Amino acid sequence: MAPTEHRHIVVIGAGFGGIGLAIKLREAGFDDLVVLERAADLGGTWQANTYPGCACDVPSQLYSYSFAPNPDWSRTYGKQSEILAYIRSVATRFDVVRDIRLSTELLEARWDEARSLWRLETSQGALTTDYLISATGVFAEAKYPTLPGVETFAGATFHSLHWDHDHDLTGERVAVIGTGASAVQFVPEIQPKVAALTVFQRSAPWIVPRMDRPTLAVERFALRRIPLAGKVIRGAWYTAIEGFGLVGFVDKRFRHPYELLGRWQLRRQVRDPELREKLTPDYMIGCKRAIFADAYLPALDKDNVEVVTDGIAEVRPHSILTRAGVEIPVDTIIYGTGFEPAPSSYDRIVGGDGVSVGEVMRKHRRTYLGTAVAGFPNLFLTLGPFGAAGNQSAIFMIESQIAYIVDAVKTLRDKGAHRVEVRQQVQDAFVEEMHRRSADTVWLTGGCDSYYTTPDGQNAGLYPNWSFEYRRRTSAFDAESYEVSA
Repeated sequence: MAPTEHRHIVVIGAGFGGIGLAIKLREAGFDDLVVLERAADLGGTWQANTYPGCACDVPSQLYSYSFAPNPDWSRTYGKQSEILAYIRSVATRFDVVRDIRLSTELLEARWDEARSLWRLETSQGALTTDYLISATGVFAEAKYPTLPGVETFAGATFHSLHWDHDHDLTGERVAVIGTGASAVQFVPEIQPKVAALTVFQRSAPWIVPRMDRPTLAVERFALRRIPLAGKVIRGAWYTAIEGFGLVGFVDKRFRHPYELLGRWQLRRQVRDPELREKLTPDYMIGCKRAIFADAYLPALDKDNVEVVTDGIAEVRPHSILTRAGVEIPVDTIIYGTGFEPAPSSYDRIVGGDGVSVGEVMRKHRRTYLGTAVAGFPNLFLTLGPFGAAGNQSAIFMIESQIAYIVDAVKTLRDKGAHRVEVRQQVQDAFVEEMHRRSADTVWLTGGCDSYYTTPDGQNAGLYPNWSFEYRRRTSAFDAESYEVSA
């Protein structure tokens, strides 16, 4: 038999995290690496999500690598196609496309204690690796609600993550289930095309002004010629978004100016007082993700749109029956119900005791700094539980984690070590700190249910502190927090 291929480092996922890791690992002298990507193209969530109106809700000057600024963003907030083009250009510019294996899905990764390495089975064959890094992100798997009778529906159904571009919605009666960030973006795009649009809303999202606009040619010229200008703009956006932490984990009373802004937006954009009442949130802003949007509320105020808050009793072959007993004719159902809170790849990463990362996380969300998990040697994560922030760009957090992971692998190389695992007591202390700091946050006490919290009412994985404090904690690998051995 041919020997199993071995790579020093294997990264799972070719989105912002995986590509950033490949770039920084190569800069640190690690050439024996490979990035496994299950899709046929790189880009992560920006390759997968192609629904109408798909765009980022973080300004592009901040939602991009700090080491690869782009002076040519066409708008304040990048659209999906432009963000995907940016990721591709960065991967090409830093020559890491060669490290990416597309259409290669991880089927299982199992730790071999005897040889201190990971054994991987993929859709393209087996390989082993010294270090496994999961960079699959947190928005990789579509979440569907459980609806009685949905299997009998005779029309088309699809999730925003798997948009059916071949299905023409023109003149149809469309039901949108869910009012999360994706639905807020695609509803205004499809509303002018459809005959009737019914939006099933479980709870009203907080909507605040987006203030998106095209960038001016003079702005792009200045950003190309004056690098400091880009740093100043990035810093300004960073400060503005970081300020949301005042509401999230400092004091809930800071929410009032933001709520006033949301109420002003609602009153300004929705004429019908009855509809406005339906669209008024009954929980504190920040309890779940607030949404920046200018087109969503006006779309709901159109004559061919109805917002239903009664809930769904049953799906029938050509209609949906509400809990109030109203039957609504429907040709197509679109799910805007968000994503599963943990990537499915976690279930495929199995430690030496036969327990997967997914099993551990479902029992109790736990990591150290969102990057390491006790019981799983030589494994690192990006955006693991308590490694994501509700008050900062995911790219800022990812870059912090990349720096920490690269420094960890460099430190182990310099020490001549081959096995590393976070100490259980260190992880326990970190998790206890996270829950202690979360106890009185708006996420837990703001009066709503969201993916910010677990079913038992605990913090599901947001870092309850300033992102600059997280950057300090991850600025260098703290080897003393780990069991390190040859």
